Amino acid sequence: MRVPRRSVLLAALAAGVPGCTSTDAPALDELVLATGPDGAVFQEVGGALAAALADRLPSTRVRARPTAASVENVRLLREGEVHLGLSSLDPLEGAPLSAEDAGGISAVGRLYDSFLQVAVPASSPVRSLADLAGRPVSFGPVGSGSEFTGSRLLDLLGIRVDARNMAHSEAARRLAAGEIDALLALTGIPTPAIDDVLRAVPVRLLNLPDEAVRLAEAYPGPYVPATIPATTYGDLGPCRTFAVPNLLLARTSLDDDLVELVTRTVFTESGRIAAGHPEASRINVRTGIATGKVPLHHGAARWFRATKR
Repeated sequence: MRVPRRSVLLAALAAGVPGCTSTDAPALDELVLATGPDGAVFQEVGGALAAALADRLPSTRVRARPTAASVENVRLLREGEVHLGLSSLDPLEGAPLSAEDAGGISAVGRLYDSFLQVAVPASSPVRSLADLAGRPVSFGPVGSGSEFTGSRLLDLLGIRVDARNMAHSEAARRLAAGEIDALLALTGIPTPAIDDVLRAVPVRLLNLPDEAVRLAEAYPGPYVPATIPATTYGDLGPCRTFAVPNLLLARTSLDDDLVELVTRTVFTESGRIAAGHPEASRINVRTGIATGKVPLHHGAARWFRATKR
């Protein structure tokens, strides 16, 4: 069933915020935000954002919808099943997107980066991605950014694994039980699922410096070699891998005033939204407009322009 589209008027809660006005902003009876699976940062950050929006939109039911994450969220947006959704940038690069397309997708803004993380038991003989050939590996749920990016990387390297699809929280349980050999996740740091498995058994993260360079060269734009800081997971130490920007997306047909309010909420309440996730604390106005080839929604662009005055 498609999301309700009848609008009502309410006052925007904007007092004292730079670039805001107290004009009326149309709000839907229900505003649905597509997030991510259990054990992933998308679900936690998305839930916090939904709560912040609910405070700004008291006449609207704001609902965070758990999903498989990026690829499914883009599909739900295209089909009109949700109004907002979180996605990593790479599934959107090269996609036919137009800010003028009423049925299309636009960006509210860039939020923070996800890191590819491949966790294996500390006692495992696996030292590289190539060592995973033929072994059972969790790729996240069907339709997730983890599945999309992990599959793209292993296809590029010519590595064939026994790919399993499941939520990151389920993968953590199975890794701890010895039922899979690796947990692959493209998500923010620290990742709840990896914290969960660390409480059960010792694990290591695979270093991927060469793989990061090869992926960035093969697909210029969304991938940047990066290091997971040593402080992220206790004693695990630093891990060389790559990062991918995450965007908050909106249906292009969503009212400009409403998206302006959403944008304002994201970037003025980022501390609340990112609580407990150091990487998500990087949400800021300066990098918010860096959405790659995905055009900013008109409402978002209007807010960013106003903050620069």
